[in-house]
Amino acid sequence: MPSIRDVASRAGVSVATVSRALTGRGKVSSNTKSAVESAARDLGYVASVTASALASGRTRNVGIVLPTVGRWYYSSLLQAVASEFNKAGYDLALYTTENDELYRRKIFSDFLLRKRLDAVISVTLKPTEDELEQLAKVGRPLIAVGGAIPNVATIRVDEVSIAELATEHLLSLGHKNIAFVGSPEVVDADFQLTSSRERGYLNAMDAARLEVPPEWRIPADYTTATAYQRVRNLLVNPRLKPTAFFCASDEMAFGAIMAARDLGYDVPRDISVIGIDGHEIGELFGLTTIAQFPGLQGAAAARKTLAMLGETTLDSDPTESFFSTEFIARFSTAPPPSLT
Repeated sequence: MPSIRDVASRAGVSVATVSRALTGRGKVSSNTKSAVESAARDLGYVASVTASALASGRTRNVGIVLPTVGRWYYSSLLQAVASEFNKAGYDLALYTTENDELYRRKIFSDFLLRKRLDAVISVTLKPTEDELEQLAKVGRPLIAVGGAIPNVATIRVDEVSIAELATEHLLSLGHKNIAFVGSPEVVDADFQLTSSRERGYLNAMDAARLEVPPEWRIPADYTTATAYQRVRNLLVNPRLKPTAFFCASDEMAFGAIMAARDLGYDVPRDISVIGIDGHEIGELFGLTTIAQFPGLQGAAAARKTLAMLGETTLDSDPTESFFSTEFIARFSTAPPPSLT
C-alpha cells in the first residue's frame, strides 16, 4: 500500500503539505492541491482515517439523533446536515429514537458515549441533565435543533410567534370559527413544539375575544392520514363546523384540504386552511403556510458544529437568535362565505 510519504515524494512536497491538501485542513495553493491529488490518484493512495484521528485526537465523525427520518421536516434537515459534513470530510452517524423512550435513553447514555464521535447534534430531543453532564465529561460538544437547552447552542424558530401569525392571518380575513389541528395530547416532542403552536393559536383567539370550543382543538399526530379523518369528522358535524383550520404542520394541512374537498367544500371559498413548515409540495396544494426551512436549519447546525470543532468560522452565529421564517401566501385561505 502506498504511504503518505510516497505521495509527498511523487508530488515534490512535504508530508505535512500532503496532509493539508487531502484533508482540507490548512492552506495550500490550488496548484499544489492539484499536484497532490493527482499523485494520490496515480498511486492509489487513500488517507488513513485512523492515523489522522490518532494525530489530531479527532475521528471526523459526528452523531445526529432524531425521532425519525420518515417525516419531511426531519429528512430535509438530515439531508442538509449530511451534505455539509460530506463537504467538510466528516462522517455522520445516525440514530433514530422512533418514539421509544427506553431506546432513546440508551442512545444518549450508551451509544453516543461509547462511539467515537467528535460532536453530537440532537434534533427536537432534549437530553436530561445527567445526559448533558455525561456528554460534557467526555468532551462531546452538543448542538440542539428545535428548542432551547441551557448552555447549549440551539437552532430554533419562535414557535409561539409563528402560530400567532398564522391564526392572525385567518382572523384578518374575517374568520371567527377557527379550529386548531395538532393537539399536544397526541404528539408533543421534548420541546413542547405542539404546545407552543397551540399556545400561539389560543393567544391570537383570546386577543380577538373569541371562544374556542374544545372540539376545535383537534388531536392529530402530524400525519396527513390522521388529520384527514379528524377534520372530516368535524366537518360533518352541523353544529360545530369551523370555517378555517390552522394546522400545526403542512402535512396535516394537506389532510385537512383533502377532507374538505372530498366532502364537497371548495378551498378556500368554503373552508380556509393554513399550515406551518414550507413543505416542498405545498405549492401543489396551493397551501398558505409559514416556512421554517428545515434544510437551512440543518445546514446552519452543521456549520455551527464545524465552527465549534475549529474547522471553520461563522460570519454570524445562527444560535444567537431565532431562525428566520417566511409567511408564504398562496390560495388556500380567503374570507369566510359570510363575507364573500
